[in-house]
Formats: sequence, structure tokens, C-alpha cells
Amino acid sequence: MNSKKGILIVSFGTSHLDTMEKTIARIEQDARDKFPDYKVYRAFTSQMILNKLKKKENLYFYNVKEALEQMAEDGIEIVIAQPTHVINGIENDQMISDLLDLSDRFRKIRVGKPLLSSVEDYKKSIHGIMAEVDLKEDEMLALMGHGTDHHANSAYPTLEYTFHSLGYSQVLVGTVEGFPDIRNVMTKLEISGRKKVILMPFMIVAGDHAKNDMAGDEDSWKSQLEEAGYDVTAVVKGLGELKVIRNIFMEHIEEVM
Repeated sequence: MNSKKGILIVSFGTSHLDTMEKTIARIEQDARDKFPDYKVYRAFTSQMILNKLKKKENLYFYNVKEALEQMAEDGIEIVIAQPTHVINGIENDQMISDLLDLSDRFRKIRVGKPLLSSVEDYKKSIHGIMAEVDLKEDEMLALMGHGTDHHANSAYPTLEYTFHSLGYSQVLVGTVEGFPDIRNVMTKLEISGRKKVILMPFMIVAGDHAKNDMAGDEDSWKSQLEEAGYDVTAVVKGLGELKVIRNIFMEHIEEVM
């Protein structure tokens, strides 16, 4: 192995170890398999999650700056930083700022794009999701994205529009912390006239938001929809479990090589 080249996989992080193994760890493993000349490193951007993992699980992972320090120490000269972020939002901006702060430690730093960066990315993601779901004529699929107050939140309405333009008119996209929200989703469900809803997270990991905000018993999307008379099935599966989605990240790494 030529240890002078490294790939830093940057994720928001999760404190749910079950989904971490099925998603983030799988993306990292794919990178190892596909790019054997590169040493693969992990960084999480959420300090809250890093603290939680340390306290609860006694697990210690790096944030972006610590990972870069370690890479420099290991003699890595060429760095490819690949985020597992869905959109080019706050976390991505923060990651780039951290990379810039330590760029003088390396010969080259290149940065891969988040999941939804080109029209092709949207199409591949959409077809990948629809290959997972067997939607009957009387069902709607509602996807829960994270959402943000960053202008990159426009990716979510764009995603729904692209589903529809590709012929998947039974799919709605909402977010936990942005626009559109569950109220917008419910308005459109009502217009559709369908009474069966499949819920899935549009997030790389199926952690807190997927388990609680989407599929939980109280004040979740599931409970609000059931209260409104819908027949709801929640699929708690992160996007990182889908090979198609992981492949998009691998393509983004290749693009900057």
C-alpha cells in the first residue's frame, strides 16, 4: 500500500451502532475495496455525537481536524475528503472550513461532492430507492429528509419534483427540520386520496430521526399519520444500506482523483 494517499470519509455521525455498521462502515469498506492504494480514515462532524459515543459506548472517533492531524502524522500527502452528507449544507461548509485550516499540512487536498450534487445524482438516487420499494396503486411513499435552514435545503423540494418528473408521482418528500415539513406532506397526501403510506428516511443512517421522529410512538410522522386515519408502514433503513447510494459516493471520490 502506498501510504502517501488517504481518503477521509466524513459523516455527520450517529450514536446508533446498529445503523453505523450497516451504513457509514459499509461506505468506508467500499472505499477500501475500490481504492486499495489509499488508506481510509473516518471523521464525524457532530461533536455532540462524538461526546455521546465516548461517554456511552467508550468509543473514540476523530472530528475532521483530528483525523487530518492523524493523517499528517501517518505521512499522508494526498488527501481526498469525501462527505457522506446528503446535501451541500452546514455540515459540508464546516468540513471545508476545517480542511482549509489544515491544508498546509498536505501536498494536495481534494474534496468529493455530497450525495445530491448533479442531476444524475438525483436520478440514480431516485431509481435506487424505487428499486427497494414495491409501491401498489393505492399506496404513497413519504420520504423523511433531515432539512436545514441553509439555502441547500432546496435540494428536498427539487428531489420531490424529480421523482414526479421521472414518473414516480406517488412519492412525497418532507423534512424534520426544514421545508417541506410533515404538514406539507399531509396536505399532498390528502389531495392524492390514497390512504396507505410507506415511510422511509432519506438519510444516510437510520438513527434517531428515523427511529423516533419518523417511526416512533409519540409525536412522530407515523403517529400523526395514523391519527389522521392513514394505514402506515415504516421502513427504518438508512440510504447507506443501498449499494446504489454507496456507489454514488464512490463515483464522487473517483471524480476528484
